[in-house]
Amino acid sequence: MSIATKTGDAGTTSLLFNRRVSKSDPRVEACGAVDELNCAIGLARASQSDPRRREQLEGIQKDLISLMGELATADEDWPKYAACGFPRLTPANTRLLDDLVREIESQGLTFQGWALPGGNPLAAALDMARTVCRRAERRVYAIQGAEPRNPEVLCYLNRLSDALWLLARVAEKPA
Repeated sequence: MSIATKTGDAGTTSLLFNRRVSKSDPRVEACGAVDELNCAIGLARASQSDPRRREQLEGIQKDLISLMGELATADEDWPKYAACGFPRLTPANTRLLDDLVREIESQGLTFQGWALPGGNPLAAALDMARTVCRRAERRVYAIQGAEPRNPEVLCYLNRLSDALWLLARVAEKPA
């Protein structure tokens, strides 16, 4: 099957379970923002020389793929999604980010004032990922609101932006 299905030529796309929606649907916007975030983190991972940090960033990317599956499921199809056993973000995913934040902060990183992105290519990529993360968080909130079906999603994205900010500051430190 070709990637060029032509089914989107009229301005619609498929969510999971073949539910057609407009390409401007807020759910598609949220998925797109998380996809962009995943790519931005991929750019940072490609710039990262520390194998452990590369592995952490890859784990985050895999979490974001799971998140996109959750977001790409219409509310009425949520029982089908759950029945299929697809991965979902859990508090364990967020705890890994909390651990990363604690690890970096325990190294005595101090910072005053605003960060100026662009200290080096890795820090710039991480700061770009952080800003995309914040946008993704806003888009996800717009579709989930005050009663999300998986409250961990917003916690995860919020913590991820904190972790990306810290990783960018670490990347700016001289070796």
